[in-house]
Amino acid sequence: MPLNRRQLLLGAALPAAVRAQSGAKMYLCMHQTTTAAAGYRRSLEGYAKAGIRYVEVIPPHVDEFVKQEGMPAARRLLTDLGIKAVASGGGRGVVQPKPERAALEEIKRLGETLAALGVDRMVCPCNTAGKFTLDDYPRTVDSLRQVGEILKPYKVVAMVEFMRGSTLVGTLPTALKVTREVNHPNVMPMFDFYHFGAGLSRLEDLDLVREGELHHVHFQDVPDIPRELLDNGTRDVPGDGVLPLVRILQILDRKKYRGPLSVELFYPHLQKGDPFEVARRIRQQSEPIMKRAGVA
Repeated sequence: MPLNRRQLLLGAALPAAVRAQSGAKMYLCMHQTTTAAAGYRRSLEGYAKAGIRYVEVIPPHVDEFVKQEGMPAARRLLTDLGIKAVASGGGRGVVQPKPERAALEEIKRLGETLAALGVDRMVCPCNTAGKFTLDDYPRTVDSLRQVGEILKPYKVVAMVEFMRGSTLVGTLPTALKVTREVNHPNVMPMFDFYHFGAGLSRLEDLDLVREGELHHVHFQDVPDIPRELLDNGTRDVPGDGVLPLVRILQILDRKKYRGPLSVELFYPHLQKGDPFEVARRIRQQSEPIMKRAGVA
């Protein structure tokens, strides 16, 4: 049955009150990719009903909704549901030695859209599979500095996401090195539990992170299967896999990360599922882990 505004707000208000009392350092966030089939409105309503207060939006959902109902309605829906949009995906094709013009133009368009929605950070994944040399890294730094300049007027930060299997930026150390060399306030590194645990990064690599350096976190688990069988879609709900989630969260806490833990998953049964049921399950499994780590 459709929920009225009062029901949704009551369902979402309790977690915020608890966080305010407990001094939470990190907060659970739903990535709209996790329930991709639901669309903008239905996913947000499901999250709110499950008590989720933060969302990472995806441009296809936002664009479709805005085309039909307008940007003011997109903002108003977030407000009515008591949800804050804290990040967005969509920044593809720019973590490259030489991005195509279309990718840079899309970054500018997204920057304008996100600023209108009140979102101040955009995930820019490095999903490259080409052959690169050492000479390509200074060019990538220059390209990312250009991205920072494009997004600066919109007050949106490009967050470089290292990706398992990327042949350019595929590990945490490389992401840190590249973003430090970019040295631009609108280009920052982020951390993804899955790409970290399923890729070439090592636990001791977290020692390289400076206090307050990470700008965003994707929160997932890695399934207990041979690593050779892992791919971009094999990401588990936190607690279903084998990553030392509590230990990593405690390290991120020591590194002064303060912000969302955005759950981004790709399993079809979740993406096509009821957003309320998916979000409720994620919350039920994730919050105890966050509490054991002392970050909730």
